[in-house]
Amino acid sequence: MVAKNTLLETIAGTNRGLLATENQKKAILAAIASLEDFNPNSRPLEASHLLNGDWRLLYTTSKALLNLDRFPLCKLGEIYQSIRVETNSVYNIAEIYGIPSLEGLVSVAAKFEPVSQQRVQVKFKRFVVGLQKLIKYQSPATFIREIESGKKFTAFDTVINNEQQQGWLDITYIDDDLRIGRGNEGSVFVLSKS
Repeated sequence: MVAKNTLLETIAGTNRGLLATENQKKAILAAIASLEDFNPNSRPLEASHLLNGDWRLLYTTSKALLNLDRFPLCKLGEIYQSIRVETNSVYNIAEIYGIPSLEGLVSVAAKFEPVSQQRVQVKFKRFVVGLQKLIKYQSPATFIREIESGKKFTAFDTVINNEQQQGWLDITYIDDDLRIGRGNEGSVFVLSKS
């Protein structure tokens, strides 16, 4: 599909948005809007077989995510989002790199509830920040299994009980290997299936 290829070409080289110029950001938003017009699944939440699984972030305008790269001596590694439709769970994992042996991890576990054909309400439940070495981090899949088993990590690992720690996300495009979302803070997210 031409619109999909155009988007992927436009975001290439932007390092998930970290290196995007203002002109590139405008072109990317235009390419996203163009692709959204051709969404093959107008009711994305009914396409749970597509939504379910592990996703890798290709591009975002989310300042919360992009600011993880702003810490001294740290660089933002891969960012993953894993969705488990059967339990209405979502796991966001950001790998942080920098000084050898001090690689970090920032993760948020949440529950989601469909509120329309394309919107989910998200309630954040658990926050984990720590060194990959102390957490014994190997991969997103292994880490998620440990979270789901109730494991407590050697890290800043806290339950989020605040009802204000929530948001929403519209899934505006989804196919076999690409998903686009728009969040309540005006951020866009482009992810590929891992």
